[in-house]
Amino acid sequence: MRASTASPDRKPHPLLDGYRPLPGIPDEMVDAAGNPRPVWKNFIAVLENLGPDELTKRFARADQYLRDAGVYYRVYDRVDANEREWPLSHLPLLIGEEEWAAISAGLIQRAELFEAILSDIFGDNRLVADGLLPPGLIAASPEYLRPLAGVRPAGGHFLHFCAFELGRGPDGGWWVLGDRTQAPSGAGFALENRVATTRALADLYAEMHVERLAGFFRRFRDALVEAAGDPEGRVAILTPGPLNETYYEHAYIARYLGIMLLEGEDLTVSEGRLMVRTVSGPKPVSVLWRRLDAAFADPLELNAASRIGTPGLVQAVRQGSVAVVNALGSGILETRALLAFLPRICRKLRGEELALPSIATWWCGQPAERDHVVANLDRMMVGPALSTRLAFEDDGATRLGASLDAAGREALTRQLQADGQSFVGQEAVTLSTTPVYRDGALEPRPAALRVHLARTPQGWIVMPGGFARVGETEDTAAIAMQRGGHAADVWVVSGRAVERETLLPEAGDGFARRTPGSLPSRAAENLTWLGRYVERAEDTVRVLRAYHVRLAETGDPEMPLLADMRAHMEPIGIDMAAAVPLGLLSNIDSAVSSAGQIRDRFSPDGWLALRDLSATLHRFAGTVEPGDDATRAMTVLLRKIAGFSGLLNENMYRFTGWRFLEIGRRLERAIQISRMLGRVTRDDAPDGALDMMLEVGDSVMTHRRQYTVRAGCGTVVDLLALDPLNPRSVLFQLERLKYEIDHLPDADRHGLSAPAKEVWRLHTGLATHEPAELDPDALDQIAWDVGGLYETLAKAYFG
Repeated sequence: MRASTASPDRKPHPLLDGYRPLPGIPDEMVDAAGNPRPVWKNFIAVLENLGPDELTKRFARADQYLRDAGVYYRVYDRVDANEREWPLSHLPLLIGEEEWAAISAGLIQRAELFEAILSDIFGDNRLVADGLLPPGLIAASPEYLRPLAGVRPAGGHFLHFCAFELGRGPDGGWWVLGDRTQAPSGAGFALENRVATTRALADLYAEMHVERLAGFFRRFRDALVEAAGDPEGRVAILTPGPLNETYYEHAYIARYLGIMLLEGEDLTVSEGRLMVRTVSGPKPVSVLWRRLDAAFADPLELNAASRIGTPGLVQAVRQGSVAVVNALGSGILETRALLAFLPRICRKLRGEELALPSIATWWCGQPAERDHVVANLDRMMVGPALSTRLAFEDDGATRLGASLDAAGREALTRQLQADGQSFVGQEAVTLSTTPVYRDGALEPRPAALRVHLARTPQGWIVMPGGFARVGETEDTAAIAMQRGGHAADVWVVSGRAVERETLLPEAGDGFARRTPGSLPSRAAENLTWLGRYVERAEDTVRVLRAYHVRLAETGDPEMPLLADMRAHMEPIGIDMAAAVPLGLLSNIDSAVSSAGQIRDRFSPDGWLALRDLSATLHRFAGTVEPGDDATRAMTVLLRKIAGFSGLLNENMYRFTGWRFLEIGRRLERAIQISRMLGRVTRDDAPDGALDMMLEVGDSVMTHRRQYTVRAGCGTVVDLLALDPLNPRSVLFQLERLKYEIDHLPDADRHGLSAPAKEVWRLHTGLATHEPAELDPDALDQIAWDVGGLYETLAKAYFG
């Protein structure tokens, strides 16, 4: 049982009655007497007034928002990488504006210092020459990229966006636990933390004068656009792709700031200029905000094993044609051993002490420092000198001296004596605690603060709060997201009303409408396949529903019509004997995968609708029985597919990307209708095949109105192949394809493009046919030709 730290001076607060900070560890919410700190008083009072039931409902609302928005992060284990729901710690961490001002000043000083260090390391190397940095430490670092030595970045700066991990020590002061200069994450998640937290505590947020985050992002976006300079130059984010643990954030930031999200394969270097492959041809990229490790950025000059980089990127950087955020090689500043040398370097380069000290660090490549670490193992963490992990993160190689037995201490001592330059000793971390809400009560948990800085033409700016990592348990190592930690919003509380900033332009600002042609070819291809997969799934669901209606009526799966439909669907991977075939699951999974490749182009509503469709289908698999049960299930799926398609059709801006999505849908519908028409109009087609075709083609009522005779081959072919007003007919699909392809970028630069010529040929050929001329072989040929149209389109735009 932990002893109470309450004192006789403690004032009554029902919510704090059971709150017991850890002995000897500062707490963010209460002081040593157990009284709430000034910035927390109003916050706690409001929580108490709300009561447990209301708080539970409000926090559930925040969690639901995150689920609806599709916020996730990826967890890597020994078996696989899995998406997990974003683990929000519902209570924000509160910091007063005066304390935040001191933190900001200290971190701006650190960012300026780091800029000078990088300039020296990849420039004159005076720090090494003057003995302030060991040459072996720099040379051994995998982040010292020799091809970049002597290269001055475009724009003159190495650092543009960085983050620092902070912890409050036992003396109450803030310490820097680690630096993030390679590809700092967390800024996008900070925005989602803020939205989710304010969903739960909107009234409290409004009255507490919390500093807004939007202004930080607006000023950095403007800085990126200004850095591009050339009106033809583009700003883009470079991501490793959907398998990266923070890909959601990359997509979110790209969508939030309105800039392109690219992967390495989207880029090429031509005559020293970085270009993005778009459906309008190669277009220049002037500013690249990279979110992948520098070594993987160019397989030609850096890591040859990289499959996510762009050959020639280093050469483009050398020529100054592209500014990279942050400069290639900036990850060297994350080296754990570097913390040992920062105080001296700061005094040398800036003539002052570090305003925010680093966690005490000793590089064991120096005899005196190594001996100090050995003599004080009980209060040391010993780990790899070149590691970029934070002091409190378990990297599998860092050992806590106090936890070692005599044999372990002896073995570690021998290792340090033999190879000290490979190790650092760091003071064991003790983090301050912040409250979390568990089962109607507040409990203390260790927390670390991540603060983001961005460079603007006016200098460095600091994001006012936004992101903290909070432990699941009292173990400081468990605050890492991969170890079960949670993320909390950080509120910087002002004593006065704060400006309500947004990303919208201010009054009087000029603007330029962007041309819609800058769609990366990879994104266009994924949009096309998204349309195809969803349409293919819809066709499959319609066939399944018609099949199971008849199965429920007859109870005979061997009746000729049902056997014929099984034979029709089997070649495309649909086993009709299963109520929910694996092939249908595969189509929807492929649709989700295609959409996941272009998350930056998807609205949260569209993504939620698609994920809901997928979840419903997977829930049906294994639980739905053939017959009536499957019929009802297919009807539910049709409604959800229609809902998703309706969202895209009604809400998606008619830019080039929408055209490719529409082209994918129309291609697939034409293929599926043609294939099935060819099947049901055979001379030996079973009884009821034409009626089933009308049902699958959603044209039963239309046929009754249009024709005075019962369904025959001529009327069904006329309605579903040749009627230009029937949205299910093949001719209607070719009309839409002709229109959309005619309006693709550059279609008229040199006359008709190859896809335009092909779709005009197909359309004209079909439009001049009579129903009697469209026998099964002709219909099969139409399906084949439409499939060939995709190949022509892919060659023109996706190559």
